[in-house]
Amino acid sequence: MTLNPPPSQHSPPNRRVLIVGNYCHDVLIQNGSVVAETLGGAASFISNVLDSSSVSCELVSKVGHDFRYEVTHSPIVVPEKATTVFEAYFDLGVDVIGHADRVLKRVSACDPILPSDIPDSRFDFGMAVGVGGEILPETLEKMVEICDVVAVDIQALIRVFDPVDGSVKLVDLRESGFFHILHRIGYLKASSDEAFFMDVEQMKQLCCVVVTNGEKGCRIYHKDDETMVPPFVAKQVDPTGAGDSFLGGLVVGLVEGLAVPDAALLGNFFGSITVEHIGQPKFDLMMLQRVKEEVQRRKKQRNLSISHNNDQEEFHARLTPARFSCVDSPVQTELLVNGLSCDR
Repeated sequence: MTLNPPPSQHSPPNRRVLIVGNYCHDVLIQNGSVVAETLGGAASFISNVLDSSSVSCELVSKVGHDFRYEVTHSPIVVPEKATTVFEAYFDLGVDVIGHADRVLKRVSACDPILPSDIPDSRFDFGMAVGVGGEILPETLEKMVEICDVVAVDIQALIRVFDPVDGSVKLVDLRESGFFHILHRIGYLKASSDEAFFMDVEQMKQLCCVVVTNGEKGCRIYHKDDETMVPPFVAKQVDPTGAGDSFLGGLVVGLVEGLAVPDAALLGNFFGSITVEHIGQPKFDLMMLQRVKEEVQRRKKQRNLSISHNNDQEEFHARLTPARFSCVDSPVQTELLVNGLSCDR
């Protein structure tokens, strides 16, 4: 891959990341019963990965008067509004393009994040990761002005919501109102389902496109390059937040100076852990230390030998054992779709 993180010679070791997206309250429902209620929103999963990885970040998020969670990064409270709430139904049939999946409904929405809510300072990386329509085109424009590189989750751009029941629908990226800004971003992340709503061939000429595909790993598209990044084996319990944790891991890798495919492999690593949990995972400290050591080892390899840049097998093999040091989490009930595991 030719797209690399911005130069670091004038930046501190812990590079600053700006995360923009609202916290949410997620309600998981199966067979008519509430299975779990958890802190949600892409920003929460991403900040969990960055904080656990000791990457300095600032988060801009809005919540309502009813926000009930203790979080490391305090949100902006809008007293007259309720916190954004999503209900995820695991037994209602198919998603927006005909695949068995969760059916998401936005029950309530807090206020959007305005350009005036974004701090007037510079950041090395920006992450536009709204889930409920809270990212505005003018807010993304402010982000690209103050951040050296901006990574965008396509769900922040193409989600729309049924006015009657709040069901999540997707629109084509060209019709989203954001298309005119996208030549200024560095990375666009989409799931394999969401990728149907953009022209990958067109977008890869504008920025680095990363398409995740669950248990199949992910693919990176940039200019004339296409790279497949392998997955990590995981027993899926709940897919909520897996793509967010992937994006968090990707940015952690970029902050640490990894090449894009290696950073995406780190994203696959964190995503694979998240799918094994309901809600946010609590990452094992020994695992995190092992990951940090392997990231530093990989950086040294990359600096010493160009031949290591395209060989991910060793990096994957050395990261894999770290996953299985995460043994302190209780076994959780697997959510099913139409009686089947909701694997993607």
